Amino acid sequence: MVTTNDPRVPGQDAHLIAGHPDAWRNPTPARCYHLAIIGAGPAGLAAAERARASGAKVALIERGRLGGVCLNTGCIPSKSIVRTARLYAGMREAQRYGAQVPDVIAVDFAAAMARVRRIRRHLESADWVHRLRSTGVDLFCGDARFGGRDWLMVDGQRLHFDNALIATGARPEIPEIPGLAQTGFMTNENVFDLTQLPPRLLVIGGGPLGCELAQAFCRLGARTTIVQDMPLFLGNEERDAAQILSDAFARDGIEVRLNTTVEAVRRQDGEIRADLVSADYRNTIAIDAILIGAGHAPQLDGLNLAAAGIGMNTRGGVEVDDFLRTENRQVYAAGDACLEHKYTNSARASAQIAVGNALFGGRQRLSKLIVPWCTFTDPEIAHVGLYVGQANRQGIPVKTFTLPMHQIDRAVTDSEAEGFVKIHVRERSDTILGATIVARHAGDMLGEITLAMTTGIGLRTLARIIQPYPTQADAIRQAAEAYVRTRTRARAPLRWRFRQWLAT
Repeated sequence: MVTTNDPRVPGQDAHLIAGHPDAWRNPTPARCYHLAIIGAGPAGLAAAERARASGAKVALIERGRLGGVCLNTGCIPSKSIVRTARLYAGMREAQRYGAQVPDVIAVDFAAAMARVRRIRRHLESADWVHRLRSTGVDLFCGDARFGGRDWLMVDGQRLHFDNALIATGARPEIPEIPGLAQTGFMTNENVFDLTQLPPRLLVIGGGPLGCELAQAFCRLGARTTIVQDMPLFLGNEERDAAQILSDAFARDGIEVRLNTTVEAVRRQDGEIRADLVSADYRNTIAIDAILIGAGHAPQLDGLNLAAAGIGMNTRGGVEVDDFLRTENRQVYAAGDACLEHKYTNSARASAQIAVGNALFGGRQRLSKLIVPWCTFTDPEIAHVGLYVGQANRQGIPVKTFTLPMHQIDRAVTDSEAEGFVKIHVRERSDTILGATIVARHAGDMLGEITLAMTTGIGLRTLARIIQPYPTQADAIRQAAEAYVRTRTRARAPLRWRFRQWLAT
């Protein structure tokens, strides 16, 4: 039974030391830094790398583990456990591929989680700290706090800067549920430290992380229930995409409670009881552990932003303009601390923009970024650009071309025929506005469309690309050919008149 909201395992301190050594001594601050970066996650590390490559004097400040959420408690550990869970699901579905289901499928949960931590340590690289110092970055371990518009304090040391970058990332958003704190819960910050599988798991929230981990833990053997207060998962995604995922969850055996809220939780008779409410229907379920997957909020506590003249936006993040500048023109922000979409790739890209604008007088705009993202469930849901609803609200006429995966030879041979490729173009043109892919490897497939949008390549050109055969990516070419056929039909009267002229 899992009862704590901070389960730890032997050897955890070694992981902490690798990214934040106890014996570390902060350097003597320089007289003034060209760029002071608060946060050493994906955005902060990318910013430090670019700034140092340009010869700038850089201070990098981190109070926790180098690598941020992505490496330590987000993308890397979650994708590691998703892969193991997918393998176990494949064993149970062996007959689907003309193979025999093993007589015994024994899940070694402790080994699976040990693999997660092993991968994390491998990607972390224990000499990160020293590599940063060897490139000339002054690394400070401790809490940062603004003292004025051009200086901040780190554990009693005063750092002056010409420019600063806030890249502090995000923290799990915890819903206000009576009894939750007393009962105990897990978030992405500690769920990967588990060594025993909770027999019955309640996942609160149907966002990307909640969906990924709910499916993974179910496939590893936990009786999993998802409670989502909306009609479908992934509220921003295409409705038909979310419905395919909902069907996949049902096949996996996940109990799905949509339009449902958790009214209260409590510990009773040695187990956790959760009171659920859906419209006028109320019931109570018994569980062993609770995982919060309700999203993330910017991590800005203790920064004393007001002292630097920095404001907050309506989402609780740093207020920035399209150049990622704050109200204090010497301070910029990047990544989860200010962006609506909290993804590692957008964090890195925004950091690159911020450094260029801060140090070199650049005029790169955040709004010009084309950022793809993917929810790594099975099947995956990947998206880039505009949704139809967004285009309609902006008054952009849209034409959509959809290719079901069951029409793709490789998807059929792989027994992975659920899903689709859906591409939106501006009506009467081949300009790609956005795309959604639902497929086993949707995230890998989406890169081709993202490249086309970034470089201005139209859908007509994608129809001429010769894909390796057979691959699931051929769905993109076939969707593009559907566009070409509509243009061909539109020119049919002109061709008829031409043939008539030739006949005379």
